[in-house]
Amino acid sequence: MEDKRIFSDICGGRLALQCRSYSPFCREFCVSCPRLSLRSLTAVTCTVWLAAYGLFALCENSMILSAAIFITLLGLLGYLHFVKIDQETLLIIDSLGIQMTSSYASGKENTTFIEMGKVKDIVINEAIYMQKVIYYLCILLKDPLEPHNISQVVPVFQSAKPRLDCLIEVYKSCQEVLAHQKATSTRP
Repeated sequence: MEDKRIFSDICGGRLALQCRSYSPFCREFCVSCPRLSLRSLTAVTCTVWLAAYGLFALCENSMILSAAIFITLLGLLGYLHFVKIDQETLLIIDSLGIQMTSSYASGKENTTFIEMGKVKDIVINEAIYMQKVIYYLCILLKDPLEPHNISQVVPVFQSAKPRLDCLIEVYKSCQEVLAHQKATSTRP
């Protein structure tokens, strides 16, 4: 079963949440951010090139124009490969674990896997960000020495920053999978 809904991020931008349920014990959530805006790309490029042309008019050195083109291209490639995340995915399988994947605009992907035995819970937490309270989904990991304590907090959907209504959808579904996992792990 697949469900796709439109939500917004903390700044009011559009996000698409795609929920896939492969079984009652395996669910995947994909949060897709808007693609790179041609308007913002054009504005940044024009600003850099106009500044370079102004310096060229003062110095009359053509290396300034070449450097501006080179810097713009390197900056764009760096932004697409290291900063701009197009999609974040959370895959939760009750008997295996949780996999988080970030897909960058350049095609690069970062994947993190957390074994289910290390997961204590998944919660919605709140934080203060830019003079407002925001909510974020995070995975609480058990302390290996003391299983009742929390050793680490792993935030999910860090780049997309969805609002609370989107997080509640993901949270409820994750709690259903975790409840099934806890019920099967306590059976003799």
